Amino acid sequence: MRAAAPRTAGDSVAVLAFAGMSLFETGIVTEIFGLPRPELDIPWYRLTICAPTRSKPAPPIPVVGGATLHPPAGLDLLASAGTVIVPGVESVHADPPPEVLEALREARARGARILSICSGAFALAAAGLLDGRRATTHWRYADVFRARFPHLDLDPDVLYIAEGDVWTSAGSAAGLDLCLHVVRTDHGAAVANAVARRLVVQPHRDGGQAQFIEAPVPAGADDDRIAASLAWALAHLRSPLTLADLARQAHMSPRTYLRHFTRATGTSPIRWLLRQRIQASLPLLETTDAPIEQVAAAVGFDAAVTFRHHFTNAMRTSPSAYRQAFRTTAPPAGGRPTATTSVPPGPAARPAR
Repeated sequence: MRAAAPRTAGDSVAVLAFAGMSLFETGIVTEIFGLPRPELDIPWYRLTICAPTRSKPAPPIPVVGGATLHPPAGLDLLASAGTVIVPGVESVHADPPPEVLEALREARARGARILSICSGAFALAAAGLLDGRRATTHWRYADVFRARFPHLDLDPDVLYIAEGDVWTSAGSAAGLDLCLHVVRTDHGAAVANAVARRLVVQPHRDGGQAQFIEAPVPAGADDDRIAASLAWALAHLRSPLTLADLARQAHMSPRTYLRHFTRATGTSPIRWLLRQRIQASLPLLETTDAPIEQVAAAVGFDAAVTFRHHFTNAMRTSPSAYRQAFRTTAPPAGGRPTATTSVPPGPAARPAR
């Protein structure tokens, strides 16, 4: 994933409301960008919910459950915001109103960052904002999306895609991952982690993680053993880990372990380990000045060249470029980010085979 253009502190965020919408996706946006966060001691975002019209005053909008929204603004404000979020569309089979598409194009022409959650990608596609870009949406809408926009590069198997300044995410909860990625991009890992802790959610899920897996929650004794092996692996990332090592922790044969692992996680052990090692490297790149070779060894790669190769494949940028884009410093408790930390030395490791 390529980093977007730098944003200013206190950036304005506009979220588009529409008739019949679920409040969950809008609630995600409100929770991340709308709540004041004085504990962070940094200028926070300014969030406004916008009606899909330029009429003033904006008309009330009926939402799922019988409630009614009374947005304080409309498309004029949406078109002028620094970040615009489309949490869905009324129908995946028809384009949003022309004035909505015009406002999205106007916002993008001004340089705004545009995000979609779930079916919101259909609005971005209809506005032409996804031309030449990879995009994602909820897996259940993939066939409809491809039929309506056959010229676009859709990847329905990931949580989110952040390329340039037009970002798309999969269904509902993936919007939370994308919004936290916005905070991470704008303010660094320490601030994003603080927001995630307040939400009691995982600080960072890789956008390339699969949307759907057969058994996302352990469903039995075998799955519990897989979960235990994953926890063990995370505690030993810097050590050489093989499929046999993981299977041994689960008290299974490698062949049985591989079958249960794939069912439980939606991926293979080697891909999972690579993803975890890349994720573990991010805070080290963001908050330390350690050489790339030292970062690579600390998260379990046997050589910096191997680390760079897998990092670039996963993140669509190099470790050095990522560090330059996301460089921050570790915060003291309750304060602003200040001093950097160091990477503890550790033995090199190789990916599982």
